[in-house]
Amino acid sequence: MPRNKTIIMLSVGHACVDIYQGAVASLVPFFVAERAYSYAAVSGVVLAASLLSSVAQPVFGVLTDRRAMPWLLPVSTLLGGLGIALSCLSGSYALTLTFVAVSGVGVAAYHPESARVARLVSEGSHSAMGWFSVGGNVGFAAAPLMVTVVVASGGLRLAPLFVVPALVGSVLCLPVLRALETTERGGSGGAAGTGTDDKLSFVKLSLAVVCRSIAFIGLSTFISLYVKQRLGGSTAAGTVALFVLYLGGAVGSVLGGSLAGRWNRVAVARWSYLVSVAAVAGVVFVPGPAIYVFVVLTSAGLYVPFSLQVTLGQDYLPTRVGTASGITLGLTVSIGGLAAPLIGSVADATSLRTALTPLILMPALSWLLFRTLPEPAAPKLMAAARQTGDDTDAELSPSRDHR
Repeated sequence: MPRNKTIIMLSVGHACVDIYQGAVASLVPFFVAERAYSYAAVSGVVLAASLLSSVAQPVFGVLTDRRAMPWLLPVSTLLGGLGIALSCLSGSYALTLTFVAVSGVGVAAYHPESARVARLVSEGSHSAMGWFSVGGNVGFAAAPLMVTVVVASGGLRLAPLFVVPALVGSVLCLPVLRALETTERGGSGGAAGTGTDDKLSFVKLSLAVVCRSIAFIGLSTFISLYVKQRLGGSTAAGTVALFVLYLGGAVGSVLGGSLAGRWNRVAVARWSYLVSVAAVAGVVFVPGPAIYVFVVLTSAGLYVPFSLQVTLGQDYLPTRVGTASGITLGLTVSIGGLAAPLIGSVADATSLRTALTPLILMPALSWLLFRTLPEPAAPKLMAAARQTGDDTDAELSPSRDHR
């Protein structure tokens, strides 16, 4: 299968999984309306989706370093969808937390293996990995639309419809798995690279992604409620803000891959985080409809470094690609949800604005950490990874990668 076609299918499959990460935050206003959950209670739902996922991500990363497990792609996709659907049907808060956690485990199992496969297919191309990441961003962006359409049509009882993207995503995985069969039969397990692991830089990178995650998940959890409160509008006004926050990520990921072809990844990520500081401050403090402009800037600023951080992590740990992917694409993203209950508790005690204000510091910390990071030389991938020539990069991105 041509590389560009495989990347597109992986990207669509990525969207079908990450729609369930976005669905958790999208369901928050409906849980508040239909079940009278407090800010702290809905923060607990976000925590449940993040907690097991945070623990499971590096475990699956280590496993994929030892043995290729492409079957995880369809299985984990189905698990993510079933968990979200069942969380909406259960009447008990404890069962809601349990099913959301099950969905989180499915998402955790998907990311390390999918990132390993994407790296194998793309041969480490920044633009190709950017397109792979776009799928996840589109999934996030589609989540509030999916949840709003389904729940507005018949309430949470129509939640079984949430399984449809999981079915689509699992079916799309099958041609990719067949295309990989020949490569995986060699027993290599994946796109391993040669070189020396730079563990210190990887730790700094991971801390920067954690700070980014706290800012993004904190905003995505409460942006719907905050915009509705600030503008005195309906639930739809908040849903639009969440949609914009997620959709801007698709633009940011493509832009990040393109900019990395001109400048190095560390420089692009550093400037993006600096822009994000002002953008998050605008979301928190700027009044009126102008808040939507700052939501767009925040989304783009936080997502430009997203796919770049994945390839940076893989290049800092060239001998442990699965582990690096599990941490940068999964663990550090999920762990941001651990801060959600604290934000919710502060909001219950004071106000949402007060609770969201500390998030301005998060991209600033990421910027400081990136100032200490070197740009690694991309390691050579194994010859088995070569499926097509470099001309396929031109089909995926207008700018060539300078590797």
